Amino acid sequence: MNSLTKARISEIRAFNRFYTKVIGVLQAGMHDSPYSLAEARVLFELAHAGQLETGELRALLGLDAGYLSRILARLDADGLITRERSAADARKQVVRLREAGAAMFATIDARSAEEVERLLGGLTEDGQERLVSSMAAIRRLLGGPAPREPFVIRAPRLGDLGWVVQRHAELYSREYGWGVDFEQLVARIVGGFDLTRDAGWIAEAGGERVGCVFCEHGDASTAKLRLLLVEPAARGAGLGRRLVEECVRHAKQAGYERITLWTRDCLVSARRIYAGVGFALESTRKGMESGIEVTDEVWTRAL
Repeated sequence: MNSLTKARISEIRAFNRFYTKVIGVLQAGMHDSPYSLAEARVLFELAHAGQLETGELRALLGLDAGYLSRILARLDADGLITRERSAADARKQVVRLREAGAAMFATIDARSAEEVERLLGGLTEDGQERLVSSMAAIRRLLGGPAPREPFVIRAPRLGDLGWVVQRHAELYSREYGWGVDFEQLVARIVGGFDLTRDAGWIAEAGGERVGCVFCEHGDASTAKLRLLLVEPAARGAGLGRRLVEECVRHAKQAGYERITLWTRDCLVSARRIYAGVGFALESTRKGMESGIEVTDEVWTRAL
């Protein structure tokens, strides 16, 4: 185990200790109730599902069968749930909330919302946004594959151009080792856009930016496709092609005779997209980027 991995493990464990204290996991009862976090989660799942088989509860909560059985026995003894044999399969047990159980869940749920409201109340609006987006990122990264959110492609808004520079710098540094010179190049390209004449598109999924492309004026007859980017989590669903097609469609409607783009031979997926929508390689030139040899390419397509 290298030192970087050890540092990351230490940071995650420190966060876990901090957050379990914040949400009160170590307390005997959740939100001033007599019930533990696990017991409160059982009430939550039953309140939202209406009824569940014990096997479904185990799968949802990741609980040991014996531990779940003890939880259900307590909740039953307190008059919060009912347990009965499934009409479809007598080997299975169906669990439902009683009226008292629904009332207890409503109380715990309201107190939980109040505590979160107090937590957010101590933060600025920007701090709240950062906290919520960071929590969403944790769920995405650790929650496993999830259904893809539909893509929305829109015009750039305030803040988008800064994001374009930042994400190009971060992604290309991580994936190809390109450094500050590349970031400055992207910043110059973005800084040169005239959005009264040029056009751009930002792709969103689930309210977060996941891609971009721009169409820049070259000369009276030529448009330039610029800064195609798709976030790693959004790749493989055809978004890159959709963005390129939107750029080409705009260039046609604007009356350009051809469209060009600059790329590099290592960007295999992007080159595949360009070829698939009718671009052809026009010229190549060797160069250097952050001490790494690269092959610059110009691709063109008649409109």
